[in-house]
Amino acid sequence: MTLDSPSTAEAPPAGADVAALEAEVLRLRAENAALLAQMQHRDGELEIATRMLRARARTMTSVIDAVTEQSIIGTDVDGVVRVWNPGAERMLGLPRADVVRTRSITDFHLPEELEEAGGGLAALVRTAREQGSDVRDWTYVAADGEELTVSVAVTPRTDDRGVHAGWNFVGTDMTEARATERMKDQFVSLISHELRTPLTSILGYLELVLDDAELTEDQRRHLSTVERNAQRLLRLVGDLLFTAQVDAGRFSLQPEDVDLAAVVRAAEETARVTAAATGVEIVLAVPEDGLVVHGDAVRLGQACDNLVSNAVKFTPHGGRVTLALRAAWRTPGGAVADEPRDDAVPVARLTVSDTGVGIPAGEQGQLFARFFRASTARRSAVPGVGLGLAITRAITAAHGGTLELASVEGRGTTFTLTLPR
Repeated sequence: MTLDSPSTAEAPPAGADVAALEAEVLRLRAENAALLAQMQHRDGELEIATRMLRARARTMTSVIDAVTEQSIIGTDVDGVVRVWNPGAERMLGLPRADVVRTRSITDFHLPEELEEAGGGLAALVRTAREQGSDVRDWTYVAADGEELTVSVAVTPRTDDRGVHAGWNFVGTDMTEARATERMKDQFVSLISHELRTPLTSILGYLELVLDDAELTEDQRRHLSTVERNAQRLLRLVGDLLFTAQVDAGRFSLQPEDVDLAAVVRAAEETARVTAAATGVEIVLAVPEDGLVVHGDAVRLGQACDNLVSNAVKFTPHGGRVTLALRAAWRTPGGAVADEPRDDAVPVARLTVSDTGVGIPAGEQGQLFARFFRASTARRSAVPGVGLGLAITRAITAAHGGTLELASVEGRGTTFTLTLPR
């Protein structure tokens, strides 16, 4: 047995292997340099992004702090205050340092009101959580105990990652405005009552005088004009009183089964004389066997009268007013079908269409406001005070229905009244 000779022992790396190692080292150094440059570039981008975020935060803070007439209160998900602008300081009488991270938004609400709404933060944000936003009146309690009526807009807050982080409460002090509205409504109600009593007496005596067979034709014509205008004034007083009742929450219904077809026929009959005198054709299409809904017959008659008389008033000589009543079915998504569906509820649909002056697109959103009159009505010198549609919408809403509008200036208007049945 012999030992291995030195020539058979492990040999040092050959020249090719050394070159390969050197190349790998160079590659790793180049890769390291590239990673370092990339890291430095990313650091630069991060620094720029950080500066932009800080600038945006400063801008948002300065904007929020510049708002002094509205309170802007931001909270975390538990309702603890995180944002408290100068408007909140001014409205509620507490500096930011005394509130942020130490007080809850519920601390500034009237406790009884919160309890009636369900209690706690959930009462304030329930609608905003379901629908994305909410605007309603709440009662804020200031540091000195003063109670303020505040219109509060509630929206969710998110962080930089888009994760829900809390709630925004933007409040506008409506205390004086709401007090003024209440005084105005009380005034309207009082004046309406005071006017109705003498008007009723005047109309009663006019009826007695008109029954006198010895009146001349001129006398009868003059007294009939007085009676007609007294009736018009009485209707106006009734409309004013009705709107005051709606605003005060005293508007009530006397529901029963009502044949809406008969109500529409009566509205057409009432408007027929005026339509004939102004050269307007009325086309009536209602179910022969009637269409029953559950509601207040008097109020539904008032709503139909308003829609039909409006259509006649706003239609020039030679025009047409079409009244069409039909049974339909409304799906949960709001679509209306002519045939029954499993997921649809039965409704009655009345459309009142005219070929009149129409309503400018920019004014259609205001049409249901009290005392608003479209510019086309003013230019055409159509009489009215702008209460009819506000009243009709209130009656429709009280019956759980909807009132829709479609109009093109110069081509006509269509109102669609939909009621459950």
